[in-house]
Amino acid sequence: MHIKGLVMNRRDFIKKSAILGSALLFPRYSFAKSDYSNIKFNKRVYEKNLAQTIVIFLYGGASELGGNLTNIEEIKQNSQSDYDSYFRGITPTENGFWREAGGDIMEELLSSGDMNIFRTCYSALRDEENNKSHGRCVSQNQRGINNDEDTPGIFSIIGDILYQNKIIDENSKLPFVTMEGDNIFYRSYEKRPSFLTPVSIDRKLSNPYERRWTDRSYYYTKEEREDKNYRDKRAALDIAMDILAQKRNKEGAIKSNFDKRVELEEFINNLKNASLPEGVKYPDRDSFADKLKVAVNLCANNPDTKVVTIGSDGLGGWDDHNEARDYPVRMVSLFSAIKAAIAHIKALKKDGEINILIFGDFGRNVNLNSAKGWDHGNNQNVFFFLGKNYFNHLGIVGETYLPSVGAINRMYLKPKKNSYYFEPFAIAATLYKIYGIENPEILTGGIEEIKEGFVI
Repeated sequence: MHIKGLVMNRRDFIKKSAILGSALLFPRYSFAKSDYSNIKFNKRVYEKNLAQTIVIFLYGGASELGGNLTNIEEIKQNSQSDYDSYFRGITPTENGFWREAGGDIMEELLSSGDMNIFRTCYSALRDEENNKSHGRCVSQNQRGINNDEDTPGIFSIIGDILYQNKIIDENSKLPFVTMEGDNIFYRSYEKRPSFLTPVSIDRKLSNPYERRWTDRSYYYTKEEREDKNYRDKRAALDIAMDILAQKRNKEGAIKSNFDKRVELEEFINNLKNASLPEGVKYPDRDSFADKLKVAVNLCANNPDTKVVTIGSDGLGGWDDHNEARDYPVRMVSLFSAIKAAIAHIKALKKDGEINILIFGDFGRNVNLNSAKGWDHGNNQNVFFFLGKNYFNHLGIVGETYLPSVGAINRMYLKPKKNSYYFEPFAIAATLYKIYGIENPEILTGGIEEIKEGFVI
Protein backbone atom coordinates (compact mmCIF):
# COMPACT_ATOMS: atom_id res chain seq x y z
CA MET A 1 0.00 0.00 0.00
CA HIS A 2 1.30 3.47 -0.88
CA ILE A 3 0.05 6.30 1.30
CA LYS A 4 1.50 9.79 0.76
CA GLY A 5 4.89 8.43 -0.09
CA LEU A 6 5.01 5.88 2.75
CA VAL A 7 5.00 2.19 1.96
CA MET A 8 2.89 0.01 4.25
CA ASN A 9 2.54 -3.65 3.46
CA ARG A 10 -0.14 -6.02 4.66
CA ARG A 11 2.15 -7.37 7.35
CA ASP A 12 2.67 -3.87 8.79
CA PHE A 13 -1.07 -3.29 8.85
CA ILE A 14 -1.74 -6.56 10.72
CA LYS A 15 1.11 -5.84 13.13
CA LYS A 16 -0.20 -2.36 13.94
CA SER A 17 -3.76 -3.62 14.35
CA ALA A 18 -2.65 -6.27 16.84
CA ILE A 19 -0.68 -3.73 18.84
CA LEU A 20 -3.62 -1.36 19.09
CA GLY A 21 -5.79 -3.90 20.88
CA SER A 22 -9.33 -4.92 20.18
CA ALA A 23 -11.08 -2.88 22.90
CA LEU A 24 -10.63 0.41 21.06
CA LEU A 25 -11.40 -0.97 17.65
CA PHE A 26 -14.43 -3.04 18.54
CA PRO A 27 -16.32 -1.45 21.46
CA ARG A 28 -19.51 -3.00 22.83
CA TYR A 29 -22.53 -0.96 21.82
CA SER A 30 -25.14 -3.07 23.55
CA PHE A 31 -27.64 -1.43 25.89
CA ALA A 32 -28.35 -1.71 29.59
CA LYS A 33 -31.63 -3.44 30.41
CA SER A 34 -32.17 -1.92 33.86
CA ASP A 35 -35.64 -0.51 34.34
CA TYR A 36 -35.38 3.13 35.35
CA SER A 37 -38.90 3.95 34.23
CA ASN A 38 -39.85 5.12 37.73
CA ILE A 39 -36.90 7.49 38.01
CA LYS A 40 -37.74 11.18 37.78
CA PHE A 41 -34.86 12.97 36.09
CA ASN A 42 -34.78 16.77 36.12
CA LYS A 43 -32.56 18.08 33.35
CA ARG A 44 -32.82 21.65 34.64
CA VAL A 45 -31.38 20.59 38.00
CA TYR A 46 -28.57 18.71 36.26
CA GLU A 47 -27.74 21.73 34.09
CA LYS A 48 -27.83 24.10 37.06
CA ASN A 49 -25.49 21.93 39.10
CA LEU A 50 -23.12 20.66 36.39
CA ALA A 51 -21.75 18.41 39.11
CA GLN A 52 -18.37 16.71 38.90
CA THR A 53 -17.34 14.44 41.77
CA ILE A 54 -13.93 13.28 42.96
CA VAL A 55 -14.36 10.36 45.38
CA ILE A 56 -11.74 9.39 47.96
CA PHE A 57 -12.83 6.11 49.53
CA LEU A 58 -10.88 5.23 52.70
CA TYR A 59 -10.71 1.44 52.38
CA GLY A 60 -10.47 -0.31 55.72
CA GLY A 61 -12.68 2.09 57.62
CA ALA A 62 -10.96 5.18 59.03
CA SER A 63 -11.28 6.25 62.65
CA GLU A 64 -13.53 9.28 63.14
CA LEU A 65 -11.23 10.79 65.76
CA GLY A 66 -9.29 12.94 63.31
CA GLY A 67 -12.46 14.90 62.66
CA ASN A 68 -14.10 14.48 66.06
CA LEU A 69 -12.28 14.72 69.40
CA THR A 70 -15.27 16.21 71.20
CA ASN A 71 -15.56 13.18 73.50
CA ILE A 72 -11.85 12.56 73.99
CA GLU A 73 -11.59 13.18 77.73
CA GLU A 74 -14.26 10.59 78.50
CA ILE A 75 -12.68 8.22 75.97
CA LYS A 76 -9.29 8.55 77.65
CA GLN A 77 -10.76 7.77 81.06
CA ASN A 78 -12.29 4.52 79.81
CA SER A 79 -9.79 3.35 77.21
CA GLN A 80 -7.96 0.03 77.60
CA SER A 81 -4.63 1.58 76.48
CA ASP A 82 -3.45 5.10 77.26
CA TYR A 83 -3.91 7.61 74.43
CA ASP A 84 -1.50 10.25 75.77
CA SER A 85 1.46 7.92 76.17
CA TYR A 86 0.94 6.26 72.78
CA PHE A 87 0.26 9.14 70.40
CA ARG A 88 2.63 12.04 69.96
CA GLY A 89 0.05 14.61 70.93
CA ILE A 90 -3.73 14.39 70.94
CA THR A 91 -4.90 17.99 71.13
CA PRO A 92 -8.43 19.13 70.25
CA THR A 93 -8.72 22.28 68.14
CA GLU A 94 -11.37 24.92 68.73
CA ASN A 95 -14.00 22.91 66.85
CA GLY A 96 -12.95 19.50 68.14
CA PHE A 97 -10.61 18.33 65.36
CA TRP A 98 -7.41 16.42 66.20
CA ARG A 99 -4.68 19.02 65.75
CA GLU A 100 -1.86 16.50 65.20
CA ALA A 101 -4.01 14.61 62.66
CA GLY A 102 -4.66 17.45 60.21
CA GLY A 103 -6.96 19.38 62.54
CA ASP A 104 -5.47 22.79 61.79
CA ILE A 105 -6.10 22.27 58.06
CA MET A 106 -9.68 21.21 58.82
CA GLU A 107 -10.17 24.39 60.84
CA GLU A 108 -8.87 26.45 57.92
CA LEU A 109 -11.18 24.75 55.41
CA LEU A 110 -14.12 25.06 57.77
CA SER A 111 -13.46 28.77 58.25
CA SER A 112 -13.17 29.42 54.50
CA GLY A 113 -16.54 27.75 53.87
CA ASP A 114 -15.01 25.00 51.74
CA MET A 115 -15.67 21.99 54.00
CA ASN A 116 -18.75 20.26 55.36
CA ILE A 117 -18.13 17.50 57.90
CA PHE A 118 -20.89 15.16 59.00
CA ARG A 119 -19.86 13.53 62.28
CA THR A 120 -22.80 11.16 62.50
CA CYS A 121 -22.93 8.85 59.51
CA TYR A 122 -24.34 6.00 61.56
CA SER A 123 -26.13 2.86 60.39
CA ALA A 124 -28.98 1.64 62.56
CA LEU A 125 -29.56 -1.03 59.89
CA ARG A 126 -26.09 -2.45 60.44
CA ASP A 127 -26.54 -2.43 64.19
CA GLU A 128 -29.66 -4.55 63.76
CA GLU A 129 -27.83 -6.98 61.48
CA ASN A 130 -24.51 -6.88 63.38
CA ASN A 131 -22.86 -6.11 60.05
CA LYS A 132 -19.35 -4.67 60.23
CA SER A 133 -17.44 -6.79 57.71
CA HIS A 134 -15.24 -5.06 55.14
CA GLY A 135 -16.43 -6.81 52.01
CA ARG A 136 -20.10 -6.45 52.67
CA CYS A 137 -19.90 -2.84 53.89
CA VAL A 138 -17.72 -1.70 50.99
CA SER A 139 -20.05 -3.41 48.53
CA GLN A 140 -23.17 -1.89 50.07
CA ASN A 141 -21.66 1.61 50.38
CA GLN A 142 -20.43 1.62 46.78
CA ARG A 143 -23.76 0.28 45.50
CA GLY A 144 -25.68 2.65 47.76
CA ILE A 145 -28.14 0.14 49.15
CA ASN A 146 -28.36 -2.16 52.18
CA ASN A 147 -28.64 -5.50 50.44
CA ASP A 148 -26.49 -8.40 49.27
CA GLU A 149 -27.93 -8.61 45.77
CA ASP A 150 -26.18 -8.02 42.46
CA THR A 151 -27.32 -4.43 42.10
CA PRO A 152 -25.22 -1.96 40.08
CA GLY A 153 -22.75 0.49 41.59
CA ILE A 154 -23.66 4.12 42.24
CA PHE A 155 -21.78 5.52 39.28
CA SER A 156 -22.92 2.78 36.96
CA ILE A 157 -26.49 3.87 37.73
CA ILE A 158 -25.66 7.55 37.27
CA GLY A 159 -24.07 6.71 33.93
CA ASP A 160 -27.14 4.80 32.80
CA ILE A 161 -29.50 7.63 33.81
CA LEU A 162 -27.40 10.33 32.14
CA TYR A 163 -27.12 8.21 29.01
CA GLN A 164 -30.84 7.49 28.83
CA ASN A 165 -31.54 11.21 29.20
CA LYS A 166 -29.06 12.12 26.44
CA ILE A 167 -26.59 13.89 28.74
CA ILE A 168 -23.71 11.62 27.75
CA ASP A 169 -23.23 9.49 24.65
CA GLU A 170 -20.48 7.86 22.60
CA ASN A 171 -19.02 11.29 21.85
CA SER A 172 -18.56 12.18 25.53
CA LYS A 173 -14.91 12.38 26.52
CA LEU A 174 -13.93 10.28 29.56
CA PRO A 175 -17.21 10.59 31.49
CA PHE A 176 -16.03 8.15 34.18
CA VAL A 177 -12.44 7.66 35.31
CA THR A 178 -10.90 5.40 37.93
CA MET A 179 -7.41 5.88 39.34
CA GLU A 180 -7.68 2.78 41.53
CA GLY A 181 -8.54 0.08 39.01
CA ASP A 182 -11.76 -1.91 39.15
CA ASN A 183 -14.18 -1.13 41.96
CA ILE A 184 -17.81 -1.67 42.85
CA PHE A 185 -18.84 1.96 42.23
CA TYR A 186 -18.88 1.13 38.50
CA ARG A 187 -20.04 -2.48 38.75
CA SER A 188 -22.72 -3.45 36.26
CA TYR A 189 -24.40 -6.81 35.88
CA GLU A 190 -25.75 -6.18 32.40
CA LYS A 191 -24.23 -5.29 29.06
CA ARG A 192 -23.87 -1.54 28.59
CA PRO A 193 -22.42 0.84 26.00
CA SER A 194 -18.63 0.68 26.30
CA PHE A 195 -18.27 4.44 26.79
CA LEU A 196 -20.03 4.09 30.18
CA THR A 197 -17.20 1.86 31.40
CA PRO A 198 -14.62 3.87 33.37
CA VAL A 199 -11.22 4.53 31.85
CA SER A 200 -8.30 3.67 34.10
CA ILE A 201 -5.62 6.36 34.42
CA ASP A 202 -2.62 6.47 36.75
CA ARG A 203 -1.00 9.37 38.59
CA LYS A 204 1.68 9.71 35.91
CA LEU A 205 -1.01 10.04 33.23
CA SER A 206 0.35 7.08 31.32
CA ASN A 207 -1.73 7.54 28.21
CA PRO A 208 -4.27 4.71 27.74
CA TYR A 209 -4.97 5.98 24.23
CA GLU A 210 -1.47 6.13 22.81
CA ARG A 211 -0.44 3.32 20.52
CA ARG A 212 1.78 0.85 22.29
CA TRP A 213 4.58 -0.73 20.31
CA THR A 214 5.84 -4.13 21.28
CA ASP A 215 9.56 -4.77 21.32
CA ARG A 216 9.25 -8.53 20.91
CA SER A 217 11.67 -9.48 18.21
CA TYR A 218 9.46 -12.05 16.51
CA TYR A 219 7.16 -9.26 15.29
CA TYR A 220 9.97 -7.93 13.09
CA THR A 221 11.91 -9.16 10.10
CA LYS A 222 15.66 -9.64 10.32
CA GLU A 223 16.13 -6.45 8.32
CA GLU A 224 13.90 -4.51 10.71
CA ARG A 225 15.72 -5.81 13.78
CA GLU A 226 19.05 -4.76 12.31
CA ASP A 227 17.79 -1.34 11.19
CA LYS A 228 18.75 1.05 14.02
CA ASN A 229 16.42 3.71 12.63
CA TYR A 230 13.38 1.44 12.31
CA ARG A 231 11.80 2.51 15.58
CA ASP A 232 12.15 6.16 14.58
CA LYS A 233 9.69 5.44 11.78
CA ARG A 234 6.89 4.71 14.24
CA ALA A 235 5.46 8.22 14.19
CA ALA A 236 5.13 8.03 10.42
CA LEU A 237 3.46 4.63 10.71
CA ASP A 238 1.00 6.09 13.28
CA ILE A 239 -0.02 8.72 10.76
CA ALA A 240 -0.26 6.12 8.04
CA MET A 241 -2.47 3.92 10.20
CA ASP A 242 -4.92 6.78 10.81
CA ILE A 243 -5.02 7.67 7.12
CA LEU A 244 -5.58 4.04 6.21
CA ALA A 245 -8.42 3.78 8.74
CA GLN A 246 -10.16 6.77 7.19
CA LYS A 247 -9.67 5.50 3.69
CA ARG A 248 -10.60 1.83 4.10
CA ASN A 249 -13.29 1.83 6.81
CA LYS A 250 -16.88 2.71 6.23
CA GLU A 251 -18.62 5.29 8.38
CA GLY A 252 -19.46 3.77 11.74
CA ALA A 253 -18.03 2.52 15.00
CA ILE A 254 -14.58 1.43 13.81
CA LYS A 255 -13.86 4.62 11.89
CA SER A 256 -15.18 6.91 14.63
CA ASN A 257 -13.05 5.15 17.23
CA PHE A 258 -9.89 5.77 15.24
CA ASP A 259 -10.82 9.46 15.30
CA LYS A 260 -11.59 9.33 19.01
CA ARG A 261 -8.30 7.62 19.81
CA VAL A 262 -6.35 10.47 18.23
CA GLU A 263 -8.45 13.08 20.04
CA LEU A 264 -8.09 11.41 23.43
CA GLU A 265 -4.37 10.80 23.02
CA GLU A 266 -3.93 14.52 22.39
CA PHE A 267 -6.18 15.43 25.33
CA ILE A 268 -4.23 13.24 27.79
CA ASN A 269 -0.92 14.58 26.54
CA ASN A 270 -2.18 18.15 27.03
CA LEU A 271 -3.19 17.28 30.60
CA LYS A 272 0.36 16.12 31.25
CA ASN A 273 1.62 19.54 30.27
CA ALA A 274 -0.98 21.54 32.22
CA SER A 275 0.71 23.97 34.61
CA LEU A 276 -0.62 24.77 38.06
CA PRO A 277 -2.14 28.19 38.74
CA GLU A 278 0.16 30.64 40.48
CA GLY A 279 0.39 29.98 44.22
CA VAL A 280 -0.93 26.41 44.05
CA LYS A 281 1.48 23.75 45.28
CA TYR A 282 0.81 20.10 46.04
CA PRO A 283 2.97 18.15 48.53
CA ASP A 284 6.23 16.96 46.97
CA ARG A 285 7.01 13.27 46.40
CA ASP A 286 3.50 12.27 47.39
CA SER A 287 1.78 9.72 45.14
CA PHE A 288 -1.66 10.39 46.61
CA ALA A 289 -1.31 14.15 46.06
CA ASP A 290 -0.18 13.44 42.49
CA LYS A 291 -3.37 11.44 41.84
CA LEU A 292 -5.55 14.16 43.32
CA LYS A 293 -3.84 16.77 41.14
CA VAL A 294 -4.54 14.68 38.03
CA ALA A 295 -8.19 14.25 39.09
CA VAL A 296 -8.63 18.01 39.55
CA ASN A 297 -6.97 18.80 36.21
CA LEU A 298 -9.11 16.21 34.48
CA CYS A 299 -12.40 17.61 35.82
CA ALA A 300 -11.39 21.25 35.39
CA ASN A 301 -10.30 20.77 31.77
CA ASN A 302 -13.06 18.41 30.71
CA PRO A 303 -16.72 19.13 31.56
CA ASP A 304 -17.61 15.71 30.10
CA THR A 305 -15.95 14.02 33.09
CA LYS A 306 -18.63 13.38 35.70
CA VAL A 307 -16.80 11.21 38.24
CA VAL A 308 -13.20 10.35 39.17
CA THR A 309 -12.58 7.75 41.87
CA ILE A 310 -9.09 7.68 43.36
CA GLY A 311 -9.27 5.62 46.57
CA SER A 312 -6.55 6.45 49.09
CA ASP A 313 -3.66 4.41 47.69
CA GLY A 314 -0.43 6.16 48.56
CA LEU A 315 -1.56 6.99 52.09
CA GLY A 316 -1.72 3.46 53.45
CA GLY A 317 -4.69 1.44 54.67
CA TRP A 318 -7.18 2.43 57.35
CA ASP A 319 -7.90 -0.93 58.99
CA ASP A 320 -6.16 0.10 62.20
CA HIS A 321 -6.73 -2.89 64.48
CA ASN A 322 -3.21 -2.54 65.81
CA GLU A 323 -0.31 -0.08 65.85
CA ALA A 324 -2.37 2.91 64.77
CA ARG A 325 0.45 5.33 65.60
CA ASP A 326 0.80 6.60 62.03
CA TYR A 327 -2.93 7.41 61.70
CA PRO A 328 -2.24 11.13 62.40
CA VAL A 329 0.49 11.15 59.74
CA ARG A 330 -1.90 9.68 57.18
CA MET A 331 -4.54 12.24 58.07
CA VAL A 332 -2.05 15.09 57.68
CA SER A 333 -1.05 13.74 54.26
CA LEU A 334 -4.68 13.37 53.22
CA PHE A 335 -5.70 16.87 54.26
CA SER A 336 -2.53 18.54 52.96
CA ALA A 337 -3.41 17.15 49.52
CA ILE A 338 -7.07 18.18 49.95
CA LYS A 339 -6.02 21.73 50.86
CA ALA A 340 -3.89 21.97 47.71
CA ALA A 341 -6.68 20.52 45.56
CA ILE A 342 -9.19 23.04 46.91
CA ALA A 343 -6.81 25.92 46.19
CA HIS A 344 -6.32 24.47 42.70
CA ILE A 345 -10.07 24.18 42.03
CA LYS A 346 -10.80 27.67 43.34
CA ALA A 347 -7.98 29.20 41.30
CA LEU A 348 -9.57 27.68 38.18
CA LYS A 349 -12.99 29.01 39.29
CA LYS A 350 -14.46 25.50 39.31
CA ASP A 351 -15.55 25.41 42.95
CA GLY A 352 -19.20 25.57 41.89
CA GLU A 353 -19.08 22.44 39.75
CA ILE A 354 -16.44 20.20 41.35
CA ASN A 355 -16.94 18.52 44.71
CA ILE A 356 -14.63 16.20 46.63
CA LEU A 357 -16.17 13.46 48.76
CA ILE A 358 -14.45 11.38 51.48
CA PHE A 359 -15.98 8.35 53.19
CA GLY A 360 -15.21 4.67 53.75
CA ASP A 361 -16.42 1.22 54.81
CA PHE A 362 -17.62 2.14 58.29
CA GLY A 363 -16.27 3.77 61.46
CA ARG A 364 -14.18 2.33 64.28
CA ASN A 365 -14.56 1.89 68.00
CA VAL A 366 -12.82 4.48 70.17
CA ASN A 367 -11.25 2.11 72.70
CA LEU A 368 -7.50 2.00 72.07
CA ASN A 369 -7.14 -1.76 72.43
CA SER A 370 -4.25 -3.80 73.82
CA ALA A 371 -2.70 -3.93 70.33
CA LYS A 372 -2.78 -0.12 70.23
CA GLY A 373 -5.48 0.10 67.58
CA TRP A 374 -9.22 0.40 67.07
CA ASP A 375 -11.65 -2.36 66.11
CA HIS A 376 -14.53 -2.10 63.63
CA GLY A 377 -17.26 0.33 64.59
CA ASN A 378 -20.24 2.02 63.03
CA ASN A 379 -20.15 5.81 63.26
CA GLN A 380 -17.94 7.58 60.69
CA ASN A 381 -17.18 11.07 59.40
CA VAL A 382 -18.25 12.05 55.89
CA PHE A 383 -16.54 15.05 54.28
CA PHE A 384 -17.86 17.08 51.35
CA PHE A 385 -15.75 19.89 49.90
CA LEU A 386 -16.83 22.63 47.47
CA GLY A 387 -19.62 21.90 44.95
CA LYS A 388 -21.02 25.34 45.68
CA ASN A 389 -23.56 25.18 42.84
CA TYR A 390 -25.50 22.62 44.86
CA PHE A 391 -24.14 22.26 48.43
CA ASN A 392 -24.88 24.71 51.21
CA HIS A 393 -22.10 25.45 53.67
CA LEU A 394 -23.26 23.85 56.88
CA GLY A 395 -19.85 23.38 58.47
CA ILE A 396 -20.13 20.77 61.21
CA VAL A 397 -23.25 18.62 61.43
CA GLY A 398 -23.96 16.04 64.13
CA GLU A 399 -22.95 15.51 67.75
CA THR A 400 -21.80 12.31 69.43
CA TYR A 401 -21.74 10.80 72.91
CA LEU A 402 -20.06 7.81 74.53
CA PRO A 403 -22.70 5.33 75.72
CA SER A 404 -22.07 2.92 78.56
CA VAL A 405 -21.64 -0.40 76.74
CA GLY A 406 -20.07 -2.65 79.36
CA ALA A 407 -17.30 -4.48 77.49
CA ILE A 408 -14.35 -2.12 77.11
CA ASN A 409 -13.38 -3.42 73.66
CA ARG A 410 -16.77 -2.38 72.31
CA MET A 411 -16.53 1.29 73.34
CA TYR A 412 -17.84 3.45 70.53
CA LEU A 413 -19.53 6.78 69.77
CA LYS A 414 -23.16 7.21 68.78
CA PRO A 415 -25.21 10.21 67.65
CA LYS A 416 -26.64 12.21 70.53
CA LYS A 417 -30.37 12.10 71.05
CA ASN A 418 -32.03 14.56 68.65
CA SER A 419 -28.77 15.01 66.72
CA TYR A 420 -29.04 14.64 62.96
CA TYR A 421 -27.58 11.43 61.55
CA PHE A 422 -27.94 9.43 58.34
CA GLU A 423 -27.35 5.95 56.97
CA PRO A 424 -24.30 5.60 54.65
CA PHE A 425 -26.74 4.90 51.80
CA ALA A 426 -27.88 8.53 52.06
CA ILE A 427 -24.53 9.42 50.46
CA ALA A 428 -25.63 7.62 47.29
CA ALA A 429 -29.02 9.32 47.44
CA THR A 430 -27.28 12.71 47.70
CA LEU A 431 -25.10 11.95 44.68
CA TYR A 432 -28.14 10.87 42.68
CA LYS A 433 -29.88 14.09 43.68
CA ILE A 434 -27.09 16.42 42.54
CA TYR A 435 -26.99 14.64 39.17
CA GLY A 436 -30.68 15.40 38.62
CA ILE A 437 -32.53 12.37 40.03
CA GLU A 438 -35.47 13.72 41.99
CA ASN A 439 -36.56 10.49 43.73
CA PRO A 440 -33.30 8.75 44.69
CA GLU A 441 -34.95 6.69 47.43
CA ILE A 442 -36.16 4.30 44.70
CA LEU A 443 -32.52 3.36 44.13
CA THR A 444 -31.41 3.22 47.77
CA GLY A 445 -34.04 1.02 49.38
CA GLY A 446 -36.06 3.93 50.74
CA ILE A 447 -33.12 5.99 52.10
CA GLU A 448 -33.38 9.68 51.18
CA GLU A 449 -30.59 12.16 50.54
CA ILE A 450 -28.68 13.94 53.30
CA LYS A 451 -31.03 16.59 54.64
CA GLU A 452 -30.38 19.63 56.83
CA GLY A 453 -30.55 21.89 53.77
CA PHE A 454 -27.45 20.20 52.37
CA VAL A 455 -28.59 19.88 48.77
CA ILE A 456 -29.68 23.22 47.35
